[in-house]
Amino acid sequence: MLVVRNWFRCVLAACLGSALAVAGTVPGVVIDHVPQSAGMYIGSPSIAMLPNGHYVATHDLFGPKSGYREEATTRVFRSTDRGRSWRHLTDIRPQFWSTLFVHRKVLYLIGTTREYGDAIIRKSVNGGSTWTEPKDSDTGLLLRGRYHCAPQPVILHNGRIWRAMEDAMGEGGWGKHFRAFMTSASEDADLLKAQNWRVTNPVGREASWLNGQFGGWLEGNAVVTPGRQVVDILRVDYPPGEKAAILSISEDGKTATFDPQTGWIDLPGGATKFTIRQDPKSRRYFSLVNWAAPRYASRRAASVRNTVALVSSADLKKWTLDCLLLHHPDPDQHAFQYLDWQFDKNDIAAVSRTAWDDESGGAHNFHDADFMTFHRIRNFRKLSLRDSVVDPATLR
Repeated sequence: MLVVRNWFRCVLAACLGSALAVAGTVPGVVIDHVPQSAGMYIGSPSIAMLPNGHYVATHDLFGPKSGYREEATTRVFRSTDRGRSWRHLTDIRPQFWSTLFVHRKVLYLIGTTREYGDAIIRKSVNGGSTWTEPKDSDTGLLLRGRYHCAPQPVILHNGRIWRAMEDAMGEGGWGKHFRAFMTSASEDADLLKAQNWRVTNPVGREASWLNGQFGGWLEGNAVVTPGRQVVDILRVDYPPGEKAAILSISEDGKTATFDPQTGWIDLPGGATKFTIRQDPKSRRYFSLVNWAAPRYASRRAASVRNTVALVSSADLKKWTLDCLLLHHPDPDQHAFQYLDWQFDKNDIAAVSRTAWDDESGGAHNFHDADFMTFHRIRNFRKLSLRDSVVDPATLR
């Protein structure tokens, strides 16, 4: 039985460090809660598992009172009981759009300083309680400029660490200005030193792609293909949704290329952020996506985030809709989005940016989430559509 089906419970959440009783049916375990009245919303959930079995999770704050366009804040939490309860550790500034990852038993956080800020990386040697400061190119300041990313995978392949990013230095506004690239560093390098990171050329959009409906790409995943090549698989801004793009990365990490004849794939949830990881046991690739069910075909696919589906693939090109894990019938004020997750033996441990009801009127809208929640998906390899929380046929 899936833990995510236990929807009827009362939870105790932290609201900017203070205790707040939130009664309702928030799915999963509440890690943090920020009411919309605070003028701040929860973004960029990320999760990592430490060598001692503890979980660390982070999220940032955006919205009119968060300061995310000047000096953004990221909050850090820890669970010592595999996600059943969480404790707030610290707040980090400046830090935004960030990914947690563990390398050689050390915890790192890589992201930007603010919305479209410099690219930075931090290190923690005490499980997330304290962090290094990225003051210069020797201490974690990697790239100066207008950069963009999200909680996306950091992977190890062929002796190098790989992480996809975008810059926002192309022409046009949101979507159009994103140019995709890959960063990498030797697995033996000091990751806080900018000189140890290699960056590919940025690849921008062509307005004619996808019959002129291509709005841009963003939030790329570093993934190793079955042929052992690193690629960047990106969310695609395309009104009908269900599309993703695959950029090829050279073996030396210096060149990124895109072939519009072969680089598009059909992917459920491709219009919103997704994280792809390869299961070390089955060798299949899995992702948690926002499936835009046929019922919502009149809406732009990127605005449909009220359903989370488990999808999988053997080759990164043909994807199967395995199971619907989370659902709310209202897509305007409710969402589970930007899920980041890790394999935990036979389970998946995931965190969500969740828009849900609370005692102060609920989320501002589906996008401006008021909760970060934790979800354990048990025996994920055995799930099928028959195990879904809602019958897919009713959403057509």
